[in-house]
Amino acid sequence: AAILLKLGGYGLIRISSMLNPHPPNLMFPIMVLALWGILMTSSICLRQTDLKALIAYSSVSHMGLVTAAIMVQTPWSLTGAMTLMIAHGLTSSALFALANTNYERTHTRTLLLVRGLQLAFPLMSTWWLLTNLTNMAMPPTINLLGELFIISTLFNWSPPTIIITGIGTLITATYSLYMFLMTQRGSISTQFRLLPPTHTREHLTLTLHLLPLGLLIMKPALISGLFT
Repeated sequence: AAILLKLGGYGLIRISSMLNPHPPNLMFPIMVLALWGILMTSSICLRQTDLKALIAYSSVSHMGLVTAAIMVQTPWSLTGAMTLMIAHGLTSSALFALANTNYERTHTRTLLLVRGLQLAFPLMSTWWLLTNLTNMAMPPTINLLGELFIISTLFNWSPPTIIITGIGTLITATYSLYMFLMTQRGSISTQFRLLPPTHTREHLTLTLHLLPLGLLIMKPALISGLFT
């Protein structure tokens, strides 16, 4: 999710620039599939019971936005695609790292079984909250900048797309909150009351994921000025 999907997005940017201007019979099917994929994969996240599967499908949903933006082939769309790819690469990797810390202690990825971990790992719960807020593109994260670029570009290309992107953004916020509440809130199972504590290396790993996201919003021109 952090590397392979972004390499695919980079490949699309390089190849699509050779096809500029796009022939309509090539562009429209890809745009329709990308926009429809945003809704479908986001909806799939709402009924997932496996934590890693939920994170993986959320990555596919975000890449639908990136693919649609790359197809438009404007400076704003390419800037938004590159910004969102970098931001989501860090965010998705942090979510998988958090899921792994849960799995190493509980040995299960089923959401119904790993509830209430905030009581056992309060500091790790803070990382979960910050990463989920970043995943749903809450201000002032760099994810919000990328999504605003993409949504405004798609609206300029075709106004009805604001309905699809708006619903997709709403579903993204819903499953991000669902993931946080299912893993951190509620009553903890009796079999998980004596869990080993978290380690410094895990907190360092998450710091190295979220710190660049915080620093990039201080100077977004480092990544947003590539195509403008």
